[in-house]
Parts: sequence; C-alpha cells; structure tokens
Amino acid sequence: MTVRTQILRIFQQEDINFLLTNRIPRRLATQFIGWFSRIEQPLIRDLSIAAWRLFSDLDLAEAKKSHFRSLHDCFIRELKDGARPIDGRADILVSPCDAIVGACGTIAGTKLYQAKGFPYTLQDLLCDRNLVETYRNGCYATLRLTSAMYHRFHAPHDGRIARVRYVSGDTWNVNPIALRRIERLFCKNERAVVPITLTASGQTVTLVAVAAILVASIRLHCIGGVLNRHDRGRNVIACDSQACNSEVRKGEELGWFEHGSTIIVFAPSGFTLCENIRNGVTIRVGQPLMRLP
Repeated sequence: MTVRTQILRIFQQEDINFLLTNRIPRRLATQFIGWFSRIEQPLIRDLSIAAWRLFSDLDLAEAKKSHFRSLHDCFIRELKDGARPIDGRADILVSPCDAIVGACGTIAGTKLYQAKGFPYTLQDLLCDRNLVETYRNGCYATLRLTSAMYHRFHAPHDGRIARVRYVSGDTWNVNPIALRRIERLFCKNERAVVPITLTASGQTVTLVAVAAILVASIRLHCIGGVLNRHDRGRNVIACDSQACNSEVRKGEELGWFEHGSTIIVFAPSGFTLCENIRNGVTIRVGQPLMRLP
C-alpha cells in the first residue's frame, strides 16, 4: 500500500473528514488559502501543486498551458480549445461545468433535497419570490465540482443575464459527508443566483453557484468582477452595463470558482433530466443535462 493510499484512507473516514474540513475556523482558513494560493515563488508553487496531486486525481493534460504562475493560476486553468465539445441541439440544456451529479429530479412544490433525508426550500436558497414560483414543481440538478476538476463554468444555453443576486453566508464544505450532516447547507453558504432568460423560448433557467470552504469567491464576467465575503447581505447586481456582456451563447464561459464547489441548475416545470443523469454520474461541460419541453 502506497503512502498516498494510506493518507486517502484516513481522510475518507467520515468523522475525520468532517472534523478536518468543517470544525476548523472556516473563514480564516479560506482567507489564508486565498492568500497562499497566489504566491508566485517557484518552490512554493511547485510544492503546492505536488501536494495537490498527492491528495487528488489532478490531470493537467487538457490545460491550455503547461506552466502556471501559482497554485491559484493552476486552479482556475483554462482548457485547450475543443476539449469540451458543446451539444448544439436546440432542445438540450447542457451541463455548465465538469461535475459529479448529486441530488436531482423533480421539485416537490418548493421542496428539494441536498441529500437523502435533508430537504431545503427554494425560498431559503434563492431568496427571490418570483424565482420560487418559476421553479415550483420544476426540475433541478446538483453538480458538485471536486478539487481536481476544471473550475470554470459555462452557459447551458443561449440567453441573457439581466441580474445576479449575491447572498453572503458561511463556508461549510459541500462534500457528501457534510451534506449528510448539515441541514440546509446550501442555504447557509455564500452563493450567487444567476437567472438566464433563454433566447429561443423566453423561459428562465437559473444557476446557483454555491461557495464553500477555501472557495469563498466567485468571478462572473457578466458583472465584471468577483463576489466574495466583502459583499455583505443580499445584493442584486444589474448586468446591463456596457462594460459587461449580458448576452451569452451556449457553452460560453460565464466565470469561475476560485477553487471549486457546487452549481445547482434549476429549470421550470416541463423540463426533464436527460436519460443518463442520476446521482453519482460524472458529467462534463457541454454534455446533455436537461431536455427542454
């Protein structure tokens, strides 16, 4: 048994994993990693990336560049052109990110699940009455990005982003262990609610980008900046500025997490999950996620 295997076995023990990733000063740890990951000293950069490889299945073969200025630069890497083909069918809503599918399916009124036995409500998550009614009895898919995955996310279809709602909050880990222990976890963490009005039908689908420990910053091109702990409360940010492009094309990059987290995709009643979408399946940017009515 290798050292890596032994270390991973220890970290996979549920109590230890939960203790090490949640029962620490989450905000301070997040601030520290935000600072440390941007250090461009070559030795620190190389040792950090080597340690990351030790604890994950990091694969940089698809990265657009082979040299990174810092650990952070590696985290938010772009991919080579064509690395993620986009399904061009008009009736297909594609995955906005590389992810492992979590809880998904039909919303029961306004109730849905983060994990079996752990419900939450649309109102608690979205903080927007109009969106709650839009997705009553609708369809949803939870997409969890692991630390080694590609961390940028993309438009699931052609559309327009008129506004973004940022909700400040905590930075709990969002891995399956935490989701089975912390009630309403997604509703407690920092998040950006991004409604996209589809060009063809006028219907609205929404991406909820949920931050987590070590990942409490979300960059969105449509607002021309970063959302993070400095943006307190519930802020609605318009995307109509000439400096920001609110019109998006299917597969176009929307932004990125500073490290990785979760995106929950919501669609109105009538949308259905594609045949291969179920809990535990790995999906990539541009692959079919939902089918339009």
